[in-house]
Amino acid sequence: MRPRLVLEAMDTASKKFLEKFGALLAAACLFGASQSFAWAKERDLPSAGLIMEFSASYEDALQALRQIVEDQTIHGTYMFDREKTLTGAATADSTPLFERWDGAGKVFYKVRTEVIAPRHFRESADLGTIAVRYVLTRVSPERTRLRIDAVFVEKAHRVAHPSDGTVESSEYKAIQKLLQAMQLAEQEAADVERHRESIALAQQSLLRQREDESTRLATAQSSVQDLERRVDALRHEVERRVKAPGASLQAAPFRSAAKLADLAAYTEVMVVIVTPHWLGVETPQGQRGWLSLEQLESLP
Repeated sequence: MRPRLVLEAMDTASKKFLEKFGALLAAACLFGASQSFAWAKERDLPSAGLIMEFSASYEDALQALRQIVEDQTIHGTYMFDREKTLTGAATADSTPLFERWDGAGKVFYKVRTEVIAPRHFRESADLGTIAVRYVLTRVSPERTRLRIDAVFVEKAHRVAHPSDGTVESSEYKAIQKLLQAMQLAEQEAADVERHRESIALAQQSLLRQREDESTRLATAQSSVQDLERRVDALRHEVERRVKAPGASLQAAPFRSAAKLADLAAYTEVMVVIVTPHWLGVETPQGQRGWLSLEQLESLP
């Protein structure tokens, strides 16, 4: 064989060898890449599915969150079309489906095992476990932040499938609905308490008003009684009555004066002039004259 033909034959063999080697190398790389991707998919769990804030105190949000964590339901997913609710979940202090949480906030977990291809988890298949993680953080006295993550991990292949967001949003809505109901109940209770306080205040005001009126009435009655006593005392001072058996009303304060009228015993007269021995008086008929002090006596 000529050297040129040998060289060409060797070149052809080398080319075939290189082509086969390249194909094998590419397959090996592809296999290694797929293995690395599967490992990464299993190890690198999804990032935060949902982060939201509540206009509520940390204590109220914590109370609502605890109830949802303990409601035994994974909201926003299901296994079969005829039953679009996934129950049977349990609370957990931790789960290997999520890495250890070292950040701020209080962490809760809800886990449902033996789930078959749950809806709303990306490319979910086979039998596995769903885990939901909740992280509650205080932002301010009136605001609280909640982070929710959900993942489905196949039992056999340990492949992790993140939620498409439906589970996180559904869990958030359940918490928000419960929190709003709690806030409404608190508001109604506060309104009832304010109404009671208003009624109590009105009753106290009415009671004070009645007490004031009673005080004013008592004062007025006392004033009337005082006035009556004063009038009675004044009446006793300015009125007299004729002693028995009667007396003559005279025109002047001396015994020889002319007689104006005869007054019967116990006739009441009003004193209009006072002298040491005689009193100028006026009779009930309006007639005026004089009577001596010995002829008159005080009213009973």
